[in-house]
Amino acid sequence: MNASDVLQGISERLGTTANAKSVFGEPIQAGDKTVVPVAKVAYGFGGGFGSGKDGAHPGRDGEGGGGGGGVRAFPAGALEITSTGTRFVPFTSLAQLVPRVAVAFAAGVMFSSLVLRRRRQIESATHH
Repeated sequence: MNASDVLQGISERLGTTANAKSVFGEPIQAGDKTVVPVAKVAYGFGGGFGSGKDGAHPGRDGEGGGGGGGVRAFPAGALEITSTGTRFVPFTSLAQLVPRVAVAFAAGVMFSSLVLRRRRQIESATHH
């Protein structure tokens, strides 16, 4: 089995699971609404193969290979379907909000420091 065969096998196995059922859950009827859960799904895979001389045993050649893959799925939101229309309702968790708030805070601190520095430069230029 060569590297191409290893990668082909991994991609075929992961490819069979990459379908709409991985992203959209079973519809749930709630009164006059139909709710369809939606997930974000990410796939990744890799592999390698190699051959070479065995330094400990000069008469032997060595070879090996391997591969692996993974999948990550987490809730993204839900489709809410009614007789008047369809809308996507995103799920936001605290874990998703914290990095955004941290970035906004850092940007605010940087902007404030630039404004204060500029203000001090202007004040010192007008006092001299």
